Amino acid sequence: MKKIILVAAPLDPVISYEYCNFLKPFEKIGYSVIPFDFLEHMRTVGREGMNRKLLEVVLREEPELVFFVPHTDQFIPEIIDEIGRHTTTLGYLFDDMWRIEYSRFWARHFKFVTTSDVDGLRKFGDAGFKNVIYSPFACNTEIYCKKDLPKVYDVTFVGQYHPYREWCIRHLRRSGIDVKVWGAGWPSGMISSKEMIDIFNQSRINLNLSNSVSWDIRYLTSLSRPIKSTLRVWRQAACALTRPDMKTVEQVKGRHFEINACGGFQLSYYVKGLESLYAIGDEIALFVAPDDLLNKTRYYLYHEVEREAIARRSRERTLRDHTMEKRLQDILKYLKLG
Repeated sequence: MKKIILVAAPLDPVISYEYCNFLKPFEKIGYSVIPFDFLEHMRTVGREGMNRKLLEVVLREEPELVFFVPHTDQFIPEIIDEIGRHTTTLGYLFDDMWRIEYSRFWARHFKFVTTSDVDGLRKFGDAGFKNVIYSPFACNTEIYCKKDLPKVYDVTFVGQYHPYREWCIRHLRRSGIDVKVWGAGWPSGMISSKEMIDIFNQSRINLNLSNSVSWDIRYLTSLSRPIKSTLRVWRQAACALTRPDMKTVEQVKGRHFEINACGGFQLSYYVKGLESLYAIGDEIALFVAPDDLLNKTRYYLYHEVEREAIARRSRERTLRDHTMEKRLQDILKYLKLG
């Protein structure tokens, strides 16, 4: 059986995105996966010790592939280069649309990197990189799945607090829409993955809201929010003018696939590339501004048959084209390891 070392963190079966969406799908398609939780090793032996230990594991196990899911600066470039002299290395990059300097730095050290940006191959190519694989996100459809649960929520949002998200939700609530919200930074707090999947199933409308810096003048000058939130908005906008690592553009995210895999109806922001993954209006509904969000929320709450048909088709498309096993098989085929 072919071996892969999965270098990711955390790799806890209960809470880990990486465990659910990389380790388990790799096993499902027939690979022996050796997990290497780099943060756990760093806690015990430090950064240099973790990197040396990783090299030792690679030399001992002789895997066909070392699959990295990097965070920030945990890895030593020279160690990654050395590992690459013994086997294939791949960096699975989450945010190359806006972490541009970081992504290009690591593209020099991994033999291959991925991009989820529909224009990523061109952008990397313009910078001189040819070792890039286009791989949009997906999800483990054995975990993100449809359940036999009744609809108990009109409109929900699950995700980390962001002032733009708060502004959109406040706009809906002021117009009489009952929106339930969960996630880090919100009063209701974080929930478990199981609870989140249940909510996707139990909601008539699941919102997918942007968390990038917004230049919408109505958002920047809005007076209908707490002063603390307004100051935070202005601070983020000011930072975005000077910092290259601020998130000022959106991307197709895992959430687009996770809601759909659960058979949930999704009302999402638009991002370039989404139309190549789902049929707009037929498999996913989009809004382009807060007033459009309000109008479409009201429309789809009222038109249940149309709403449920879109949700059904989105799930069928996800199960057919957007499973994590399929994404990983495509990567392995590109690397001639499949």
